[in-house]
Amino acid sequence: MDPLTSDQSKPHETPEDVDHLRFHRAHEHMHHPFGNDAFARRPEAFARFFGTPLFLGSQSLVVLIWMGISLSGLSAFDPYPFILLNLAFSLQAAYAAPLILLAQTRQADRDKATSEADARHREAIAMANQRRQRDAEIHSQQLLQLLEQNTHLTEVTK
Repeated sequence: MDPLTSDQSKPHETPEDVDHLRFHRAHEHMHHPFGNDAFARRPEAFARFFGTPLFLGSQSLVVLIWMGISLSGLSAFDPYPFILLNLAFSLQAAYAAPLILLAQTRQADRDKATSEADARHREAIAMANQRRQRDAEIHSQQLLQLLEQNTHLTEVTK
């Protein structure tokens, strides 16, 4: 069924009866970028978390503590060039980059689908407005004819 023709508003429908998201329902399957199961939602949560101020602050704090412990001499687990820290950053980047790129690609797909649904909705609204204008013109013409008939009858009865 064509979504544009399925938008035929019935006169007895109230605004509360109308499903305002009807054009977006077809794209609900795109809600989660990695899928809808629990295993797929975890990578999305990680990808979203990587850009938050909490993550950046936490990572900075861990790095400062790591460097402080290594430089203070309390523990020599990673001396000055911080090779182990560099390896940890590389490992994090190796996992974070593909997750972020995948989330970005899927977000672009969702944005496109949302844009198309919005365009269909705007088109349906425009068509409904044209119908209402046409109906208003017809009613105006009918009222004008009735007024002319009434005027004519009034003149005849005088």
